[in-house]
Amino acid sequence: MYKSYSMELAGRTLTVDIDRVAKQANGAALMHYGETTVLSTATASKEPREGVDFFPLSVEYEEKMYAVGKIPGGFNKREGKASEHAILTSRVIDRPMRPLFPKDYRNDVTLVNMVMSVDPECNPEIPAMLGSSIATCISDIPFDGPCATTQVGMIDGEFVINPTMAQKDISDLQLTVASTREKVIMIEAGANEIPEDKMIEAIYKAHEVNQEIIAFIDKIVAECGKPKHSYESCAVPEELFEAIKKIVTPEEMEVAVFSDDKQTREENIRKVTEKLAEAFADNEEWLAVLPDAVYQYQKKTVRKMILKDHKRPDGRAITQIRPLAAEVDIIPRVHGSAMFTRGQTQICTVTTLAPLSEAQKLDGLDEFETSKRYMHHYNFPSYSVGETKPSRGPGRREIGHGALAERALVPVLPSEEDFPYAIRTVSETFESNGSTSQASICASTMSLMAAGVPIKKPVAGISCGLVTGDSDDDYIVLTDIQGLEDFFGDMDFKVAGTHDGITAIQMDIKIHGLTRPIVEEAIRRTKEAREYILTEVMEKCIAQPRETVGKHAPKIIQIQIDPQKIGDVVGQRGKTINTIIERTGVKIDITDDGAVSICGVDQKSMDEAARMVQIIATDFEAGQIFTGKVVSIKEFGAFVEFAPGKEGMVHISKICKERINRVEDVLTLGDKVKVVCLGKDKMGRISFSMKDVPEEA
Repeated sequence: MYKSYSMELAGRTLTVDIDRVAKQANGAALMHYGETTVLSTATASKEPREGVDFFPLSVEYEEKMYAVGKIPGGFNKREGKASEHAILTSRVIDRPMRPLFPKDYRNDVTLVNMVMSVDPECNPEIPAMLGSSIATCISDIPFDGPCATTQVGMIDGEFVINPTMAQKDISDLQLTVASTREKVIMIEAGANEIPEDKMIEAIYKAHEVNQEIIAFIDKIVAECGKPKHSYESCAVPEELFEAIKKIVTPEEMEVAVFSDDKQTREENIRKVTEKLAEAFADNEEWLAVLPDAVYQYQKKTVRKMILKDHKRPDGRAITQIRPLAAEVDIIPRVHGSAMFTRGQTQICTVTTLAPLSEAQKLDGLDEFETSKRYMHHYNFPSYSVGETKPSRGPGRREIGHGALAERALVPVLPSEEDFPYAIRTVSETFESNGSTSQASICASTMSLMAAGVPIKKPVAGISCGLVTGDSDDDYIVLTDIQGLEDFFGDMDFKVAGTHDGITAIQMDIKIHGLTRPIVEEAIRRTKEAREYILTEVMEKCIAQPRETVGKHAPKIIQIQIDPQKIGDVVGQRGKTINTIIERTGVKIDITDDGAVSICGVDQKSMDEAARMVQIIATDFEAGQIFTGKVVSIKEFGAFVEFAPGKEGMVHISKICKERINRVEDVLTLGDKVKVVCLGKDKMGRISFSMKDVPEEA
């Protein structure tokens, strides 16, 4: 027998089945939300992983195509590597849960969420997020939960809890908030310039719903929860810290970390570590945990300097942004480029424009999201942090940062009708020392404007950090955190937006949640910093989008034809449209509603292709004048091709004003001639005249 628990959540029934399936996992929950079904499991290794100084947590979100009645595309016909959406969902599950595991826990933990059925009214991300929390809470794995997650949309100014897929498609806000019993622990948002006050209201609307879910989870854990197992602590021995302080005093460690240059600081710490390694050369147990001990010593030093002394490692004031610089057009021949520098963080973004046919096709579980015309890719090579390792393609962090920048910029992009291009921006990290994702948003905004993309408003991003003390009131918020403050601090609160509102948020923390005053101060600080970056740096570099795309970018003409004429333009098996493409060297895309996009680099060729399409798509009437080529000569006249695949006949009597005996006396194959349409002859063919063409034509 299994136990089943239900609650009403945003007008739909959430049901959790415990002990029904996957009983060999440490914890498992079969989640039902409407007709959406997700299996969430939590498993842990028996022993800690050796040789690691971090908690080895893996989170998977597996999209099964049978969940929406599809067979996977491609030759293999089975699910392959995780989609970008699956990776991003895994990250959203990971981020609020990771801080709730013990910091000294080194056993491998894997959380798997398998999407088995999708009801368009019930987003599978919701039961996956809640299922991971429930499966871990009822397991014997040490975990300081529960946590709950809610999504919020906004349609016509009204909040919608856990919007359906159709509602998400038209929502001005896509917000995900995770909470513990008292505090917000994770925020992820994309928005159409939502004001700060409205965003805070939405965050705490989700927080209220999360409290109802946590009460529901508590009931399940009370009846089904297992006792938490004991584990081998990997904490650094306190006596080692005491021994370290005698060799390297707190004052010496302050000097070592107090530098605005990352390389100098790292060299200082290397010398400190060498000094300690020599001192403990005979103690193998201490040597094994020495790197972690030095890390902890640095962390305590930096946190004490910031919290008690209000001193930052690089000497900045609490609200001060590092030196900023911006420039455009640093890469020749590309369609647009820009570089943004903040301290030792430097990003170069390159923009590429292409026809809409090159938009990315998506094969996923969301029937409303089948393609995207704007793609933002973020790269983080090892040289950007002075390290060496082979490039293995983008990891989850790179995909997450790219998606955050993409989400921040989508609200200001022009519509397809106003700018019929597919757009790709690639952010290359040249140097990294904190918040490269937000620098990539700034660089991408300028790169898009340099490429001539008529964005509605510029977008900037900045990150705030946090150091907390022993109580909720003992904290300090830091504007523009660098890498060290991110590593040793409690929060990375990234906010992007325009002068008028927020377009994206991503909040990661390492503690058990944030109070409302901290959230409000972080959002206020990022607004102040964002305004400064936009006004004093970015807009002074490039104030508005260029009026035209660059000379190396493809140009696009858009014309509208009768949808009934699409078949005529395409021709049998594509013969007509392919002939136009071969003759002019352009690319042509036609949508089902008759919108024709002609893309090329030579304006003359594009105009010729547009003329051909318009001729083919026009109903032929007497009096229309065309220029065509003689393609066939008969005794009774000549056939003139006036558009690819379109011919009309000039009777011998209509060639010249005077009488002629042979067509060949006047015309030869390949001649270009001007003709006037006479309508259709008795056989239904288009009839032309050369001699009746008006002189002014």
